[in-house]
Amino acid sequence: MHPKDALGRYGEQLAVQRLEQEGLRILDRNWRCPVGEIDIVARDGDCLVICEVKTRRRLTHGSPVEAVGPRKLRRLRELAVHWLAAHRMHAPTIRFDVVGIIQPREGGPIVTYLRGVD
Repeated sequence: MHPKDALGRYGEQLAVQRLEQEGLRILDRNWRCPVGEIDIVARDGDCLVICEVKTRRRLTHGSPVEAVGPRKLRRLRELAVHWLAAHRMHAPTIRFDVVGIIQPREGGPIVTYLRGVD
């Protein structure tokens, strides 16, 4: 496995742990369709949560959460519609969250969790 892919998988596992600690129930991970991929789909009560995970080793290109801008959010909205259709589900509300992880070469990870990113 390529080191970047391994770092991404590690970050997603940390994100799942954080979301579960926050009381969310994980429904799906790495769901793909022709439009793209959703890292994590979860439930927070009646709310469907689409979560993007970004993991980096350093801040040379900005923080991980800064990488989720308007273009990525548009894509996530489109992916949410596809996920709901594929699973024949209805969600009264949909929220978009971001988990950013910095994993330096030495020391523990720094996890940032943003709820309701618009």
